[in-house]
Amino acid sequence: MLCRDCCCGSPKVTGVDHERQTARLRESVPVRVSDCLDVCDHANVVVVQPSAAARAAGARPVWLGLVNDPDATEDVIAWVRAGGPGVAPCPEILGLHAFPPPSSRASGKG
Repeated sequence: MLCRDCCCGSPKVTGVDHERQTARLRESVPVRVSDCLDVCDHANVVVVQPSAAARAAGARPVWLGLVNDPDATEDVIAWVRAGGPGVAPCPEILGLHAFPPPSSRASGKG
């Protein structure tokens, strides 16, 4: 899921070709574009969803923030193609982009 609303995908995040990032993700992996995910301090945000089988086995979505350069976008694509959460380990470099989802942060779980 790709956040594209008030901050993510907007000129507020400078130095990013937002249209190219969206196009690159869409041409490479399944992408759903969302309205604001209310985590603007992490713009641009990508949420990598596990497959149905991985989710049934306990995998959860991984929230990635500050995905603001082509290398980070390519790392997301490579991980999704490898299977994503619950199937392929999160690459170390993407681990630096990971942050707790809003409900976990609000409840103190993350």
